[in-house]
Amino acid sequence: MADAGNGPAIDAVAQLVPATLKALHALEFAGRHLSPTSLPQLIDAMTGRDDEVNAALSLSRALDWPGRLAPVRERLEPAAEAAAQGITGLRAAADAPQPVVAAYRALRNYAKAAEAIYPMTAFLKPVSQFFLEPSARTDSALIDRLAAVDPARGDVGAMHLGGPPGTRGAFSLYVPEYYDAATACPLVVAMHGGSGNGGAFLWSWVREARTRGFIVLAPTAIGATWSLMEPDVDGPSIERMVEHVAAQWNIDATRRLLTGMSDGGTFSYVLGLCSGCRFTHLAPIAAAFHPMLMSFADADRVRGLPIHIVHGAQDWMFPPELARSAERTLAGAGANVVYREIADLSHTYPRDENAHILDWFLGRATS
Repeated sequence: MADAGNGPAIDAVAQLVPATLKALHALEFAGRHLSPTSLPQLIDAMTGRDDEVNAALSLSRALDWPGRLAPVRERLEPAAEAAAQGITGLRAAADAPQPVVAAYRALRNYAKAAEAIYPMTAFLKPVSQFFLEPSARTDSALIDRLAAVDPARGDVGAMHLGGPPGTRGAFSLYVPEYYDAATACPLVVAMHGGSGNGGAFLWSWVREARTRGFIVLAPTAIGATWSLMEPDVDGPSIERMVEHVAAQWNIDATRRLLTGMSDGGTFSYVLGLCSGCRFTHLAPIAAAFHPMLMSFADADRVRGLPIHIVHGAQDWMFPPELARSAERTLAGAGANVVYREIADLSHTYPRDENAHILDWFLGRATS
């Protein structure tokens, strides 16, 4: 990219990348704090947040890019477009018949943008740093390790098996680029909420997986949501996915976390409490829980089982008393329960809790 003829394109990259990453940070903030009561404030906070990325897009679109840089353009422009559309959609949510639903729909653009820009981690340091945990963004050893990876390697990175991202009954996967078959990797199976899919939910965990070196499997439910009343529908499907991954990559059998958001969190109870379940840890988030679930649970399985519950005190869909009941019931049955109730969290995914969950998961798994 040092050729003089590349100068205008390099200038476009220099504007597109930071503008897109700033827009993605804005979408992350909105996703973390979204609730029916906070939506008006979030909409106000989004004012002007897409100005920079839209300006960078206009510059890029007006440019006659050199052919050799077409692959860069093909990544950066769609990422910028998706990030801008997410912010625009959030601002327009106030006028929708169901504003919160419209806001959640707008936030889906985050995954589209992340999917588009992620391959540039191999070539652009700011993008690589964005997909690391904040505490690791100045870790020169990790950054150098990632920079040394062959970008053409085919068995690592983000991938989708069984169809395009979000295909019903398929799954998405992230394997750290520095994966070494000689080392067994922890596995996190992360289940989306009722209106989501694995292709999008994967991006809730890539940053941490890339930093800490574990594998993330994000399945998509066979139906519109997880088969909560018929676990034999989605349960065997997830088991086959795990078996497929374990046959291709070296998975640590002592470090298998089953987690999920909302319906995905509830399904982690449904599957994770039953006999024969091979997950070593459970982490339901913003999940519904009914004591009736214990009638299907295996008492020996539950006894001593590490469970990390995260719930929002402001959850408007599943009141926090459901999670408090889960803590009492499971602890009474002998499970090793950690309960975190987040004061400012509504019914949305708290990405900032991933680090706490992983410190618990990886620490307990190695103790």
